[in-house]
Amino acid sequence: MSCQRHAPVRPFWFCAADAQPWPCGRARIELAAEYADEPKLLAVDVADCLAEATCDLCRLYPQPPNPVEMYGRFLGWVRHLAINRSRNAGRFPF
Repeated sequence: MSCQRHAPVRPFWFCAADAQPWPCGRARIELAAEYADEPKLLAVDVADCLAEATCDLCRLYPQPPNPVEMYGRFLGWVRHLAINRSRNAGRFPF
């Protein structure tokens, strides 16, 4: 059985595995795990994806994507991840 990676299908920016807007929930989990030791790099890389997705989607559709929705989709979850991480810092001895 082969596992489909939760990667973006460009230029449409949907998930290759589940056809949800990328980053889908599973992609977010995978990205958070991949960048667990480099949370700032996660934010930088996802912000770069936001810029690329905005450019791609502006070329595809007559109406540009909603910037508030795009921020929430690409960066809002990273911010919440960082807030939760800082709230839990020092609570667990491992």
